[in-house]
Amino acid sequence: MTILTKGLLSGVALAVLALPAFARDLTIDLTGEPSSLDPHMQWNPDSYYVYRNIFDNLVTRDNDGQIVPQIATEWDYASDTELVLTIRDDVTFHDGEPLTPEDVVYSVQRITDPEFGSPQLGQFNQIAGAEVMEGNKVKLTTKSRYPALLAQLVKLSIVPQHVVEEVGKDAFNTAPVGSGPYVFGDWDRGVSVTLTKNEDYWGDMGPFNNAIFRAVPDAATRIADLQAGAADLVVGLDSDGAMQLAGNPEVKALSAPTERVAYLGMNLDKPPFSDPDLRRAASLAIDAQGIAEGLLGAGEVPVAQLSSPAHFGYAEGIAPFEYDPEEAAEIVSTKADLAATPATFATAPVFDQRVVQALQQMLNDVGFNVSISMTDMPTYLAAARAEDRAERPDLNFGRWSCACQDADGIAYPLLYSTSSWSRVNMPELDALLDEARTSLDPEVRQKAYEQVHQIVRDDYLLRPIYQAAALYGAVDALEFTPTANESLFLNRMSWSE
Repeated sequence: MTILTKGLLSGVALAVLALPAFARDLTIDLTGEPSSLDPHMQWNPDSYYVYRNIFDNLVTRDNDGQIVPQIATEWDYASDTELVLTIRDDVTFHDGEPLTPEDVVYSVQRITDPEFGSPQLGQFNQIAGAEVMEGNKVKLTTKSRYPALLAQLVKLSIVPQHVVEEVGKDAFNTAPVGSGPYVFGDWDRGVSVTLTKNEDYWGDMGPFNNAIFRAVPDAATRIADLQAGAADLVVGLDSDGAMQLAGNPEVKALSAPTERVAYLGMNLDKPPFSDPDLRRAASLAIDAQGIAEGLLGAGEVPVAQLSSPAHFGYAEGIAPFEYDPEEAAEIVSTKADLAATPATFATAPVFDQRVVQALQQMLNDVGFNVSISMTDMPTYLAAARAEDRAERPDLNFGRWSCACQDADGIAYPLLYSTSSWSRVNMPELDALLDEARTSLDPEVRQKAYEQVHQIVRDDYLLRPIYQAAALYGAVDALEFTPTANESLFLNRMSWSE
């Protein structure tokens, strides 16, 4: 076992680190507890890290980013709008019942049902139908041509119809049943989630008997846990934390560029950011280069669009945002009363508070009146998606990833007028986003995204800041390769000899 009390002497901790691999569990410190373990609900990192090991997805990505089989062994387009997938016939759920094509169809219908209210609906709402076919196959029909479909299916987890219908949504979230390499064991609310190795898994077995995901919001405590041997893997490391690990041969820092784009969201439905001049002033006040290189320094790169070079749809010609606090202050001074409207900046522990505080200071330095509101992640997510857009926070910091490597996965949910995440209502933008997600011509799609990025840039609809990098801390014996989609696949990890 690797769980140690924090006060143990370092010599004892190192002795535990030296235990044989077969005796080891894995303890992971997250920035917070999951908001949901139902894979069709929230897709925030702390939830995803856990439930992705409980469930199998229709397809997945390997460590090189290529789409590879999981529950679907192969697939083929029957037409421009029909994708036929062959479903594995040797998979059982954790309760011993077989996973069937009917479960796949049910999972698709569940996540695409507007009444179900999945926050992921915008990723899958191009799917018009799902049906079982002979030969253990499932056919998905889209409303129109949808070239990003397969990339989006990377995120579609398969749930057991018989369990969900028997226990209901709330109970399923409390005790989820999947078919993945780890079985749900226990959820001690506010403390930890424990998963146990699935001894009957059809694929690569996990190397750990148990995996304990703990909620540890304080970054210094996560680092201390790792240094003391109380944790084997910690997420949410920053460059300062990585430097603290450098002198300890028993631990290491691991990093990877991600497809996640960090941005400042603004409420366009009420002052002060309903005013386009003040949105421009807010943008001019932000030093993206200083945040990426001076504050973070872990490989983050400033961006001026809702995509990164890792995405299809990234536009080379979008000009960087200017940083000019003096001009920002001049604009604010011409609308001082409006700019002084109190603005709430919503955040949660999963986000780097150094960035949030830096953004607050930059905005206030030019004349805005911004105060930070810290809540837990579920409260933050609920506020960000409040039905009445005017009730959403005035500002929020986000780091959006779709794990699909396509601009559709970020631009559509954050910009399309009917998306539950969007604060934008612009018919021209909707038309371009529709064209980009339905055309089978890559050149047409690319051109549409270039126009989308330019509109966001010109109208300051929100403020992209940087392409994020992921930093982890791990014990030296843990073999783990970080990927751009920030997954913690337990059965792709191992202990070194």
